[in-house]
Amino acid sequence: MGDHAVQLDSKTLWGGKESPFSTSYGKLMMWFFLVSDALTFTGLLIAYGYTRHAAQAAWPIGEETFNSMPFLGHGYPLLYVALMTFILIVSSVTMVLAVEAGHRMDKKGVIKWMIATIIGGFFFVGSQAWEWSHFIHGSEFGKIELADGSQAIVRGHFGEIENFTVVQAGSHLKVGSVVTSDLLHQFQHAAETGGLFKSTEMVNNLKNQKDIIAALKVDTAGKVGAKATQDNLKNKLAGLKKDLEAIKSKSSNNGVIILHDGSIAKINKKADEHLILITKKSGSKYKVGDKPIEGKKASELYYTSLQEGVQNKVVYGANLKQNEYGPQQYGQFFFFITGFHGFHVFSGVIINIIICIGVVMGTYHKRGHYEMVEKTGLYWHFVDLVWVFVFTFFYLL
Repeated sequence: MGDHAVQLDSKTLWGGKESPFSTSYGKLMMWFFLVSDALTFTGLLIAYGYTRHAAQAAWPIGEETFNSMPFLGHGYPLLYVALMTFILIVSSVTMVLAVEAGHRMDKKGVIKWMIATIIGGFFFVGSQAWEWSHFIHGSEFGKIELADGSQAIVRGHFGEIENFTVVQAGSHLKVGSVVTSDLLHQFQHAAETGGLFKSTEMVNNLKNQKDIIAALKVDTAGKVGAKATQDNLKNKLAGLKKDLEAIKSKSSNNGVIILHDGSIAKINKKADEHLILITKKSGSKYKVGDKPIEGKKASELYYTSLQEGVQNKVVYGANLKQNEYGPQQYGQFFFFITGFHGFHVFSGVIINIIICIGVVMGTYHKRGHYEMVEKTGLYWHFVDLVWVFVFTFFYLL
């Protein structure tokens, strides 16, 4: 290899017209860009690591969050992310083969391997879009606030909702009507807005309490018998509160839901399986880092809180304001860092398509070299390498 080295004298070396490493201007500028981009990702990952260290046990781990496969549902921790990573690494191999074919001036070989690289890139970008969608919508259970003020994420198999059977008519639905469409969405919406209860008896009790409280706020000063009326209402309210405690203590299968028209319907739902509560925010009783709550106790705690008829007891999915999986910052870092990397991959795919068109048209073959393919390859390898670190930080650690 030393026999083929280019020997440059001192005058040529420092004359400004020759590269000491025989590297073209274009490749040198690509390296400058990649180094600066690497520093950007480094800063983001350091910030992520610092924030995660401060959160400690409240921070979610990969297999808790990313455990789904398209068309197969839950129960496959990190499997789809591993497949995405494998495809991206394979695309880096096909890019190497495209560059190698270019060195041999094999136009067909360059086209073949670049198309394979482009397909791999599109698969990764599409998969990342699916991951984002799943992350945003969240699980069927959500993150629940328990009676002691603690917050817990829920793992397990969510029993299928079969239908809602109306037991108290509303403005549109009659008693006995069966609702069979958009069940999970209606269930989750009711959970978020305080529309789930243990029983119809509980709904009516709370409605009567609300009416009495409204009546007590009416100014009756100076009216005959006002004090007696007020005392009577207070006694009724106390009795309703006592009755409510008895209602809450009764066992309930699936509870009832208040539908969009104000009707009350019984929830016909299959039993959940393997329910586990993992505390992510400490309360007066349950603390972050405690042993997960499992089985019947987990189910009782979850549905007791869910069926209180109180708003904002449960959070589904993640956005920039709330996060089912753990601290709010987790979602913010996930969207920014994986989105930033996804933008790099998408840009790389577009660049590869443009260069591949040039190869098909014979532009680089006429030049006598395929250096543009090599420069594109440098960028693609960088994108793959960065994903290894992102994958490690977000999914494995």
